[in-house]
Amino acid sequence: MDKVSENPFKNRKINGTPLMVVTALFVTLYLVSNIMAVKVIGIADLFYFDSGTITFPFAYMLGDVLTEIWGYRTSRKIIWLTFMCNVLLVVCTQIGVWLPSPDYLDASAQAYNTVFNYVPRIVLGSLVGFLCGELSNAWFMERIKIKTRGRWLWLRTIGSSVIGYAFDTLPFVLIAFLGVVSTHDLLAMIVLQYCVKLLIEAVFGTPMAYAAIKIIRRKLMS
Repeated sequence: MDKVSENPFKNRKINGTPLMVVTALFVTLYLVSNIMAVKVIGIADLFYFDSGTITFPFAYMLGDVLTEIWGYRTSRKIIWLTFMCNVLLVVCTQIGVWLPSPDYLDASAQAYNTVFNYVPRIVLGSLVGFLCGELSNAWFMERIKIKTRGRWLWLRTIGSSVIGYAFDTLPFVLIAFLGVVSTHDLLAMIVLQYCVKLLIEAVFGTPMAYAAIKIIRRKLMS
């Protein structure tokens, strides 16, 4: 009774389209979030966070949908797939940075390099944070589902995100910025990123997860 539950739909002949759509959106949102992270948002010259923080919680929301509908094992496979897609994105765009460009396109080449010339520590922090955060989010969501016997979806989505965002934000900020910024700024970055992600998840992500899960379940059961 205490072991991780199986995919509840594995023995049912079903349309695989919902899983493909959710997986595609999940992967896309993570790749988009990584690219958006280049742009830093400043609020009243007091608070700073990368713009990828805005879209990142919606990827977590889709991760919750994957775990809730198809189970931890399927979710784990898709998380690893997304991780490899992240690595592929970094490798391919870095090749583009290394390749020469004609002089008359120097301005566009510089713009491309500004976006995709990744700092190695930030790339490593992002990949480690993603893997730790998503795997822990999916695992804890499944455990909470078992303990609550499938009740209180809001508790699973928010509760697992509380854990997942900690495992994501801490490794990312520490690997990327430890020794680069002051201890005060380091702590401020951790707290702000964590709180902004969790706020977006609670206000927007959880209601969207409820709607998505309801629609998908109706589709799968029809």
